[in-house]
Amino acid sequence: MSIWHLIILLVVVVLLFGTSKLRNIGSDLGGAVRDFKKGLDGGDDASKPRGDEQKLKADPPADASQVQRERDTSETK
Repeated sequence: MSIWHLIILLVVVVLLFGTSKLRNIGSDLGGAVRDFKKGLDGGDDASKPRGDEQKLKADPPADASQVQRERDTSETK
């Protein structure tokens, strides 16, 4: 493929999409590549706490009498 083929291809692409659309596509593609590289590196992010700082939060265990009341009301239907 010669340089003339590439120039003609570039002109056709610019005419079809326009320069603003090509800029948006370029920035989106750059962001996707950046995210892909972060994923390959393990996704280390300083804003996310790790280890002991990051704890799982769960609902407290239900009261036994509350569980029994829920069972009673569901059986009467």
